[in-house]
Amino acid sequence: MFRVTKEVHFCYGHRLLNYAGKCRHLHGHNGKAVVTLEAAALDALGMVVDFSAIKRVLGKWIDDALDHRLLLHADDPIIPELLRQGEPFVTLSANPTAENLARLIFERAATDGLPVTEVTLWETETSFATYRPTPGTPDVPLTMREVAGTK
Repeated sequence: MFRVTKEVHFCYGHRLLNYAGKCRHLHGHNGKAVVTLEAAALDALGMVVDFSAIKRVLGKWIDDALDHRLLLHADDPIIPELLRQGEPFVTLSANPTAENLARLIFERAATDGLPVTEVTLWETETSFATYRPTPGTPDVPLTMREVAGTK
């Protein structure tokens, strides 16, 4: 089995809905997604996947969809005020935790046809979460929706 890993750095803001700790308040992170891909055999060039292809496909999606975005649970009560102010944001069907962001990136990589096996999302220099699906246990996919601001 061959394995390659690509890091993608991005910035995002979020808060956690129904959370009692400090993360209930709006705040930001300099995140790092560590994406691992595997293949039993190498392609004609001797690669699992070209690193530049990972950057072009998944890195572009992260830049376009997550980088410098405010990520919120779809039920967050701040949404009407953000809409009134014309501020852009992204909603998720679950709290935008490191665990759920790792899963979201994993699902996108898989949808893009990358042979992804796990994604680790570093939220800070000392805290990270990893998503690797359990074989034979289907998860309900996370949904995400970008709301463009008017300003």
